[in-house]
Amino acid sequence: MYDPADFPKPTMISVNGIELEVFECGQNNVGRPIVLCHGWPEHAFSWRFQMPALAAAGYHVIVPNQRGYGNSSRPKDVTAYDIEQLTGDLVALLDHFAYETAVFVGHDWGANVVWSTAMLHPDRVEKVVALSLPYQQRGKIPWIDFIEGFLGSDHYMVHFNRRPGVADAILDENRHQFLTNLFRKNEPKMAPEPGMMMINLARAKVPVGEPLMSDLELSVFDSAFEASGFTNSINWYRNLDRNWHLLEKVNPIIQHPALMIYGDRDLVPKSPNLSDFVPKVDVVCLDAGHWLQQEMPVETTGVILNWLKQTSEV
Repeated sequence: MYDPADFPKPTMISVNGIELEVFECGQNNVGRPIVLCHGWPEHAFSWRFQMPALAAAGYHVIVPNQRGYGNSSRPKDVTAYDIEQLTGDLVALLDHFAYETAVFVGHDWGANVVWSTAMLHPDRVEKVVALSLPYQQRGKIPWIDFIEGFLGSDHYMVHFNRRPGVADAILDENRHQFLTNLFRKNEPKMAPEPGMMMINLARAKVPVGEPLMSDLELSVFDSAFEASGFTNSINWYRNLDRNWHLLEKVNPIIQHPALMIYGDRDLVPKSPNLSDFVPKVDVVCLDAGHWLQQEMPVETTGVILNWLKQTSEV
C-alpha cells in the first residue's frame, strides 16, 4: 500500500492560457526531463510507483494533472479539450522548464495525447512510451462514426458523444461506487452485458475481480472527482471527431524511438500494424489488465527503465 501523504506536493503552473497542477520528483536531475501523462478517469497519483524510480535513475520527473483533472483548470467549452490544446499544454510545460525536448510517457488517454504530441510537435519529443493504448490510425471516417458502426451506439465513447450529460450525471451520482468498480484487477472473463459499460459499472452493487488499490489510495481519485465531477474529463472524448479533422493534414508516421507496453488481459485491442505508423517501436506485453503501472508497478517500471537505458546506448 502506498500512503498518499508520501506523494509529492504540487505546484500550480501557468501554461497555454490555463493552470496545471504539476507534481515533480528528481528536480535535481535538471536536463533529463520525463513527462508522465495519466489516462481516464485518473490522476497524476496513478504514477506514484514510477516517479521515485525514474528520479533515482537520473530523470527530472514531471507529472501534470492534465486540464479538466484535479486542481488543474477546467474550461467550460468542450472544444477546450481538443488534441491541439492537450498537446499544447505539454509543450508549454516544457517551455516553462526551459526544455527543448523530453521523454513522454502516457497511459490510456494519456498515451493518445503523447502519440499526438509526437505528430503535432515532433521537434519537442525525444522518445515515446505508451501504456495500454497503441497508436490510433486515422481512418477514412470520423472516429465516433467508425466506433458506432463497429461496436454500436451503446459503446461508451459513442454514448458520451450522442447523449451528452447523461453518463456524466450518473457517474457523478455514483462516483465512489463507479471508481471502486472500475479500478479492479484479475477480473474473470465474461461476455459484455448489454447497455453502456461505464453506466453499468457506476450502478453495479457488487464489483468483480480484486481491488487495484487500497481504500486510502482510492480516496485520492475519489476526492479529486468529488471536487471536479466527470464532465471535464469526458469532454476529451467529445473531441474525438474534432481531433480527426485536426489531424487530417498531419504526417501520421512517428519516427521517434517508441515503447508500447500492453496488458495481455486488457480489453483494449493490440494494434496489428503498429510498426507501419511507428517504425522504431519496441513492444512488451505484461500479464496484466488495463491499469498496468498500478497493477504491476515493479514490472512496468522495470520495462520502462530498461528500454530507456537500451535506447540511450544505441
